[in-house]
Amino acid sequence: MTVQTEAPALRRSRLAAGAAFFVQGLLFISLTTRLPMIQERWDLDELAVSGLLLMVVLLAGVGSVLAEVVAKRSSSAVVVRVGFVLATVGFAVLLVAPAFGVFVAGLAVYGLALGLVDASSNMQAVTVEHLYGRPILPSFHGFWTAGGVVGTVITLATASVDLGPKLLPLLVFPLAVLAAPFVRRDRLAETAEPLDVPWRRILLLGVAMVLFYMVDTAATTWGPVYLGGTLDAPTTLTALATLPYLLATLLARAVGDGLVDRHGAVWMLRISGVVASLALAVIVFAPTWWVAVVGFAVLGGAVATIAPLSFSAAGAIAGGEGLSGEARIDKVDQVIARFNQFNYVGALLGAVLTGAVGSDNLRIGFAVPMVLILGIIPLAAQFAIVRRRATGVVDGA
Repeated sequence: MTVQTEAPALRRSRLAAGAAFFVQGLLFISLTTRLPMIQERWDLDELAVSGLLLMVVLLAGVGSVLAEVVAKRSSSAVVVRVGFVLATVGFAVLLVAPAFGVFVAGLAVYGLALGLVDASSNMQAVTVEHLYGRPILPSFHGFWTAGGVVGTVITLATASVDLGPKLLPLLVFPLAVLAAPFVRRDRLAETAEPLDVPWRRILLLGVAMVLFYMVDTAATTWGPVYLGGTLDAPTTLTALATLPYLLATLLARAVGDGLVDRHGAVWMLRISGVVASLALAVIVFAPTWWVAVVGFAVLGGAVATIAPLSFSAAGAIAGGEGLSGEARIDKVDQVIARFNQFNYVGALLGAVLTGAVGSDNLRIGFAVPMVLILGIIPLAAQFAIVRRRATGVVDGA
């Protein structure tokens, strides 16, 4: 398949993968922006919420492992559809749960689905990017952010609506995406040979992924709680911690492809680390809730391209030289499924550690990512493999 001969099919596949990211973002942010409501309904403190988030993260990790197994035997297209079916079921259960145990069960199913969809949608995106022959991962992650923006707006518009059946129409989105034309391929023959992949290089990229998701989950999970609990923002406005963050992320990802073309990934990531740390400092020391909102907005723009560029670089390394077609897709799918595990390590640091450290004062919780995100600066050189479309050469460090 080439861009020249299959342009219409490629565009459809790109939109399908984008739709998966969009719906994943919408569901996830619809849940996290309602954390204050969930706390109130089930009478949970920050440590209890951290425990629930730990369960979700661990089950998402299991889902990501399962994604590799299923994709190897069928395709990532099958995995993404199975994931959205489970997400629909889990989300429906946690919305209408009559008892806390039922709520936890629904949240567990959603956590498993989260991992399945995360891994398989990134498999789809990396495959489409390879077919395009240039870095386009930032735009896919932009779809996720756009879905998060829609989810946040819905939360703000329905702030007076309790968790329950009135929110079930949200599930139209994951059901609709099941019909999307994802990239398909025949199942490849099983092989006993181990993957010939330079895991040390990929491990360094994974550390960058950990740093991004540490910041991202801290902002999207604890931002609304921080605004409402620590900074006394009105209950109906706590989702404003998330909305500016996501809007800035969306803007940065929309222009991210072009910035990589012009300046390269290494330059972008070094700037990201510095600006992100400064933005988190604004959040930590914010005297009022609206100052923290400004900090969240700057933070979103700063870290936006770290994750998509990480997947791009990992896919480029996994593909290596001398592989093409389905052989390359099979290898990259397996590597991306494993690489996606770094997502959940970052989520543990961002969602669980931030909440646990900041159980008495979330300012302290947000100070953790403020310091650790600076680690992206020395790691930036590992992204030199991401090629620029305009020159066709490897980005310099």
